[in-house]
Amino acid sequence: MIEIKKQSLSETFSIYFDQRMFKILLLGSISGFPWVLIGSSLSLWLKEDGLSRSTVGWAGLIFAVYAFNYLWAPLIDRIQIPYLTKKIGHRRGWIVLMQLFILSSLGLWSLIDPTENLALVISVGLLIAIASATQDITVDALRIEQIGENEGKSMAAGAAMAVVGWWSGYKLGGVIALFSADYLQSLGIENYWQLTFLILGVLIILMNIGLMFVTETNSEERIKKQALNDKLISDKLGDNNFFSKFAVWISGTISGPIISFFKKNGFSIALGILGFVFLFKVGEAFLGRMSIIFYKEIGFSKSDIAIYSKTLGWITTVVFTLLGGLFVIRSGVLKAMFLAGIIMATTNILFSVLAWSDKSELLFAIAVIFDDIAAAFATVAFVAFISLLVDRAYTATQYALLASIGTAGRTTLASSSGALVDWLNGNWGLFFILTALMVVPSLLILWSMRKKLKIVNE
Repeated sequence: MIEIKKQSLSETFSIYFDQRMFKILLLGSISGFPWVLIGSSLSLWLKEDGLSRSTVGWAGLIFAVYAFNYLWAPLIDRIQIPYLTKKIGHRRGWIVLMQLFILSSLGLWSLIDPTENLALVISVGLLIAIASATQDITVDALRIEQIGENEGKSMAAGAAMAVVGWWSGYKLGGVIALFSADYLQSLGIENYWQLTFLILGVLIILMNIGLMFVTETNSEERIKKQALNDKLISDKLGDNNFFSKFAVWISGTISGPIISFFKKNGFSIALGILGFVFLFKVGEAFLGRMSIIFYKEIGFSKSDIAIYSKTLGWITTVVFTLLGGLFVIRSGVLKAMFLAGIIMATTNILFSVLAWSDKSELLFAIAVIFDDIAAAFATVAFVAFISLLVDRAYTATQYALLASIGTAGRTTLASSSGALVDWLNGNWGLFFILTALMVVPSLLILWSMRKKLKIVNE
C-alpha cells in the first residue's frame, strides 16, 4: 500500500525535482493528449460543420471506452507485442503500438467530411478512444513502476506530476489545435480542421521519441510473480489439460485482482468506494463536455478560447496541481477529496454568473481559471485516493478498474449534457447550477464510510 506522510514544504518540493518525475510528466502528457482529439477538437469540428449540440454531446459516448479498459487490462500485462517488446520493452511496446493506431486515425480524419460521413468520423474517433484507453493501462503501470513500492512520498509526488503531465498534454495540445484551426481558417482553407489533425500527428511522433528515454524495470520479476500465482491456482485445479490451463489463466489475471479488492475492503465498503468513484466527477464532466460550446455561443472566438481556456488554464493547472499534491501529502487524501468536491461545485456556479452576464473577458478569465484550479485539485486528490486503495500485488489491473469506473460516470452520464442544455432551452445558467449539485451524492457516500476506509496515515 502507498503511504503518504506529512513533510516540510522544502522536502515536498525537492521530491518534484527527482529525474523520475520528469519521466512521469512525459507519460502523463502521452495519456492526456488523445483527449484533445476526441474531446474539444472533435466537438468544435462537428459544431462548426453545422451539427447540433445534442449530436456533439452524444458523440461523446466514445469516451465510454475508457470506462471498460480494465476488462482487457490483464491481457496488456500478459501479451507481448512481436518485435516491439524485444526491441523497446513490454510497456513501451504497447504504448508505441497504440500511438501508431492514433496517428493512422488522424490521417483518416484528414480525409473525411463530417457532414457527409458522420458515422465514419465517429467510428474513427472510437478507434482513437480504444487505442488511448489501451495505452492508458500501460502508461499507468509504467508510471507506478517508476517508483519503488515503499517510496510513499515519491508516489504521492508522482501522482501530482502525472496529473500535471496529463493536463499539459491536454492543454498544450488544445492550444496548438485551436490556434492551428483558427489560422488555417483565416487563410480561407475550407478543410482547416482536417489539416489541423495532421499537424497534431507531428506531436505524437515527438512524444514517441521522448518515450524512449523512459526506462522499464522489474519486467522479469513481474513475469515470475505471474507464473508463481498461476502455479498456485494450477495446483488447486489439478488436471494439466487445455481447459484447466485456461481456467488458471483466467483466475490468475482477472478474478484475482477483483477478489483481492473486495476482500481487503469488505463488501459494503468496496461497493461504497465504487459508487463514490463513479459519481465524484460527474458534474465536472457535464460542464467540461459543453464548456467549449458554451464559450462559442456567448461570442468568444477559437483564439480567445485558446488563450484563456488552454494557455492560461495550463499554467493555472500546473501550479495548483503541484500545490494540490502538497495539500494531499500534508493534510490527508480524505480532507482533500471533500475540499475538491466543494471547490468543483462552487466553480460551476461561477459559470452560471458568466452565463447570466453580458459578454465579459474578465468574467470569462475568472471562471476558466477557477475551473482549472478545481479540476487540478480534484484530479490530483482523486489519483492519490485510488492509488492508496490498490493492492500492490495487482496495481495495474486494480488501478485500471477504479479509474475506469470513474471514467464511466463521467462519460456515460455526461453524454446527455447537450440534450440537457436543449431541454433547458439553452438556459446555460440553470444548467451549470445543476452540474454544481451533482457532486453532493458522492460526498455523502464518502462521508458515510470515511472511518472505515483502510488508508494508511489518513
